[in-house]
Amino acid sequence: MTRVLILGGGGMVGQKLAQKLEAEGLDGTPVTLTLHDIAFPDGGAGTDRRVGNLSVQAEGAALAAERFDVIYFLASIVSGEAETNFDLGWQVNMLPMWHFLEALRAQHRATGGAYVPRVVFTSSIAVFGGPYPDKIGDEFLTSPQTSYGAQKAACELMVQDFSRKGFIDGLSLRLPTICVRPGKANLAASSFFSGIIREPLNGQEAILPVADTVRHWHASPRSAAGFLTHAGTLDTERLEGRRALNLPGLSCTVAEQIEALRDVAGNNVVALIKPEPNPAIAKIVDGWPRNFAPDRATALGFKAEASFRDIIDVYIEEDLNDR
Repeated sequence: MTRVLILGGGGMVGQKLAQKLEAEGLDGTPVTLTLHDIAFPDGGAGTDRRVGNLSVQAEGAALAAERFDVIYFLASIVSGEAETNFDLGWQVNMLPMWHFLEALRAQHRATGGAYVPRVVFTSSIAVFGGPYPDKIGDEFLTSPQTSYGAQKAACELMVQDFSRKGFIDGLSLRLPTICVRPGKANLAASSFFSGIIREPLNGQEAILPVADTVRHWHASPRSAAGFLTHAGTLDTERLEGRRALNLPGLSCTVAEQIEALRDVAGNNVVALIKPEPNPAIAKIVDGWPRNFAPDRATALGFKAEASFRDIIDVYIEEDLNDR
């Protein structure tokens, strides 16, 4: 039995991951699952739910002392909030990672080096900054142009160094923008990518704050859960010391998203999308990468959708009308 902890387990991706682990285990091995977050949805996955705040250093230390086998570090505030509230972004997205890794190092020392947990950190393509090539390859440098991206990049370096020292066995997954997200819009600058699909399919108007020529990199929530479970048992020797991975996804323009929606649901649904330019969002999105050649991750067995129609189909199958 593998003991798994999901930090940020009340969020959408955390819940998708928990559902997958409850149904399938980890690489076929049954798991006992603990979820930690500041709040949880009614119902949903996970029976061992811990309500708390990782910004409180003692809470992370107490969780580390339980010596879980696999730890998923998903907890953070989203990109738009981290950009508008500089102090909060660093206090929530960076400092808890440092304190939690230090607590894991203390457990490593207490066991004479025997305790070395797998730690999977959800990073972001926001760690990159332009100017960009047509496709970002595995050798492209990280140079974030938002506070959120800088916070994620800082955490990647921590995971890298604590792993190099042998305190943890970690890796960082640079997730594409996850789309279509169920539920309601959040404060992420990327929220509209899901909103222009989700809201019309639920009969509601959606605001499009950027030009339909904007191109971006996407994967579904189902793929995100698959990335994370695959990372939970990956042979990290195959990473050859480079602990951060650009994950597979799908590059498409907003216009191509809309055409996929039209193909699925027709013109009347597409008509619910209302262009309403927002310069602040456009500026953030303009600094994000648009396309990748994720050869390392693909060779390591990570997989995502082949078309945006596939991404819409996942939402319809799993989450339509989940409001």
